[in-house]
Amino acid sequence: MKIKIVFLFIIGSFFNIWSQTDGTIKATIDSTRVLIGAQLNYTLQVKADTNALVVFPEKALFTPFEILEESPIDTLRAQSHYLYTKRYALIQFDSGRYVIPQQQVLVNGFSKIADTFAIEVLNVAVDTLKQPLYDIKPIQEVEKNYDALISRIVWGLLIFLIVAALVYVYFFQKRRKELREQALPPFDRALGALKALEAEKPTAQEEYKMYYSRMTDVVRRYLEEEAKISAMESTSDELLLKLEALKAAGKLELESATIKRLRAVLQTADLVKFAKELPDYGVANNDRKAVENVVIETQEALPEPTEEELREQAAYKLEMQRKRRKERLAWAGAGSGILALLTLLGAMAIYGYYPVMDTLMRYPTKVLIGNQWVESQYGTPPLNIATPEVLERIAVEGSNEVHFVYGNMDEPFFIDVHFNMQRSQKGATTEPQAANEEQQASKGQELINGIITNFEAKGAVNILIKDDEVTLASGIPALKIYGTLDYPRRGAKERIRTNYTTLLFAFQEGTITVTMMYAKEDRYGAEIEGQITNSLDLIKAL
Repeated sequence: MKIKIVFLFIIGSFFNIWSQTDGTIKATIDSTRVLIGAQLNYTLQVKADTNALVVFPEKALFTPFEILEESPIDTLRAQSHYLYTKRYALIQFDSGRYVIPQQQVLVNGFSKIADTFAIEVLNVAVDTLKQPLYDIKPIQEVEKNYDALISRIVWGLLIFLIVAALVYVYFFQKRRKELREQALPPFDRALGALKALEAEKPTAQEEYKMYYSRMTDVVRRYLEEEAKISAMESTSDELLLKLEALKAAGKLELESATIKRLRAVLQTADLVKFAKELPDYGVANNDRKAVENVVIETQEALPEPTEEELREQAAYKLEMQRKRRKERLAWAGAGSGILALLTLLGAMAIYGYYPVMDTLMRYPTKVLIGNQWVESQYGTPPLNIATPEVLERIAVEGSNEVHFVYGNMDEPFFIDVHFNMQRSQKGATTEPQAANEEQQASKGQELINGIITNFEAKGAVNILIKDDEVTLASGIPALKIYGTLDYPRRGAKERIRTNYTTLLFAFQEGTITVTMMYAKEDRYGAEIEGQITNSLDLIKAL
């Protein structure tokens, strides 16, 4: 009996463990037949034990269907188990028969596979007798937008010019220093270079080598310029022999001790430069002082220049001054050019390419925006309007029509304020709503017909017209008639595609219209139109 009980306990435990790892999966759809482009809802549900680990696929694949949306996992507890639900919204844009593939869910590491579904995607039936068909619209050519490219070019040039300006400043300062040194007499230049060496404290052999090279170059250059000997190209022994020869010829009254000191310095310099000798700093400093004395004593030993040499020196100085003046002008011109370009590119980077260039090139409508606008009242009832310039009054003989215009239809921007009042305004209202809807509709249609007739009479073609009821910034209602047309502007080879807008204020006594025209491609026409429209206001009768 005990054996049976143990056996039953083992069997029960086995089934208990199996139930914890087992689970069921169920997939449902809302329809097996859908129209092309219609949403199909797919639901995946897993029933598993409360202790089960359920893992849905991270990226579900429903090819050839596309996933529009997927919901988070919804968990519902029902007594001894959980229901895990996940929903997918699918779509297909081609008609035909398709199969939704099997979906796999892991329950405690075991794979559970959902059923497949056959789906039929149907075309939308079109009754051509009730629904007319239209040809495919032709491809519209769209002009490329170069704003982003221009912006990158401007910023690139700006960075390049900033770097160029820094390089320019560096070389300009370096060149100014060289010119200042060249302007000094050889004697002063040599003493200045030796004084600069006094501040240096060489320690390594390479530093001593550079120190002695600069020291000997100073005295060699000075002797070449003042004593007129080829010192820079001579060895130390050759230089000393040339000095001895000048002394023997009486052209250079130099003491033997001076030549001896120079010989010692040149010998030490050769040892440092070629034998890599490392002298003490005290020796190097004494050699510098010895070279300084050689320069001073050589200056004192030089003979007085002849008149011819003085003339040559004066001519040389004038020539050098002319060259330096010319070079300074060249540097100043280059600096001014770089500064101007930096300013231009900086302005373009901040304000944009077109606003800066249009301001410099005096773009017509850009000039209008920058003008001091005039705000005034025109006609009866008074219409308040702000315009770039004062409007010109034009009366039509034999009628109650009065026009206030700016420019004409051939200019970049055209404004026409038209008053057509049928009788005296005494006691008349200035409220546009005074006319009933039928009258406004009639006047609006008459205006539309008149606009088309007027444009066609002036040679316009391809007239597109729209209308809309609007409320202006001042709170008054108006009928807005707008669109585009091709207008043969005077001086243009082809017709210009032009925007036009007419605002109609209708009364029982007549109408007021405000018409604005400008080229469709004009960069500032819409801005001007907006400023004018926002300024419109009808003055109420007192």
